[in-house]
Amino acid sequence: MHIFKEKKKWISKIWIYGMCFFFLLIFSPHRTENTEANLPESQEFLSGADDKKTPRFTDFEGKTSFGMSVFNLGNAIMGSGILGLAYAMANTGVVLFLLLLTVVAVLSSYSIHLLLKSSGIVGIRAYEQLGYRAFGTPGKMAAGIAITLQNIGAMSSYLYIVKYEFPLVIQAFLMVDKPAGEWYLDGNYLVIIVSVAVILPLALMKQLGYLGYTSGFSLSCMVFFLISVSPLTIKYIHTAYTIPILAFAFVCHPEVLPIYTELRNPTKKKMQHVSNISIAVMYVMYFLAALFGYLTFYDEVEAELLHTYSRIDPYDTLILCVRVAVLTAVTLTVPIVLFPVRRAIQQMMFPNKTFYWPRHIAIAITLLTFINLLVIFAPNILGIFGVIGATSAPCLIFIFPAVFYIRIVPKEEEPLRSFPKILAACFAGIGFLFMIMSLSFIIIDWTSGSSKASSGH
Repeated sequence: MHIFKEKKKWISKIWIYGMCFFFLLIFSPHRTENTEANLPESQEFLSGADDKKTPRFTDFEGKTSFGMSVFNLGNAIMGSGILGLAYAMANTGVVLFLLLLTVVAVLSSYSIHLLLKSSGIVGIRAYEQLGYRAFGTPGKMAAGIAITLQNIGAMSSYLYIVKYEFPLVIQAFLMVDKPAGEWYLDGNYLVIIVSVAVILPLALMKQLGYLGYTSGFSLSCMVFFLISVSPLTIKYIHTAYTIPILAFAFVCHPEVLPIYTELRNPTKKKMQHVSNISIAVMYVMYFLAALFGYLTFYDEVEAELLHTYSRIDPYDTLILCVRVAVLTAVTLTVPIVLFPVRRAIQQMMFPNKTFYWPRHIAIAITLLTFINLLVIFAPNILGIFGVIGATSAPCLIFIFPAVFYIRIVPKEEEPLRSFPKILAACFAGIGFLFMIMSLSFIIIDWTSGSSKASSGH
């Protein structure tokens, strides 16, 4: 507790400097102009294979700088998974956790390489369209369903944090020691209010680029969280959730191609550098957040790190500021994650339709309603990280990029038995093994009655 009090002054200064940097980013001239207008959802944005070296956009010219592209992809990677990494480290030990985190980060970078190589050959607009080029309608549907499941899991995890942390924040502000059933301290009511008052208006924006300001502010809040949670015991205890949590933390693949679209003077090499830097930055942040949380609580760390910190002193100023920052971050990230889901639904159900406001609004309201029901009645945040990470994450990170690459790259350029395609096939095999292994562990965990996913916070 004394550590938190000693850090208040310099952390406040860092927070102020960080906010100044954020506003410099906001008012910098490198802002993306999206002029897609009313193009059909399935229209391509790259030229064909005639100009593979320098992709050119047929619907709009990318204007986003290299630095801002790194910022955008880093924000897409960053999620509430950071709050579960300390729990994962507590169940694997520092050394094994670092090894697994490194492996997943390297594999994520390689899978982005496969996506960019495939897109450079055929020219595509979205992850779903890459699936369509590889396997037709079944490929597009598979990619769309995986993206939908993955991002619904992400949005659910964000709203879980709102559900459990928002009442504690209000309780601390009001100095209420023993709640007497007040509605404004009920997480179920609060998550609905936040969804309607904050998330829904942002989710109704026509274009994702309009949310760039809130996206930057969200990421700055997570940086403040990392600074605030900053004593080696190594132990190896297997847990079914460790690998899925790590895989879930690095999923950014549905956003890679849209960011590639908006990149100024785009090339595959340049976008790969954007991806590598973003993954490296998030790798460091993930490891430090997990390490600080683990070394603070060791075996007593919970699945949601902030819930563990609240046991120290729920009225501590620094802890309260951290809660507010994380709540703000995850709330403002939900609309960002909702856009790819709505895009996937449009690709699957209305592929040749132009933008239509009633459909745009109806999909957003339906998604938010479903996710609120899931958050209110589903058991625990670990169940979301585990199950979603064990199913959709392997598809988006391992399986789809590999099989799309094998199908799309011409045999004349790379024969089926060439080393790159053999490596891609092995990569897809790793994805299948990872999915089967993770789901098996989770099922065994549940059936044995030792799962913590069945207990609420």
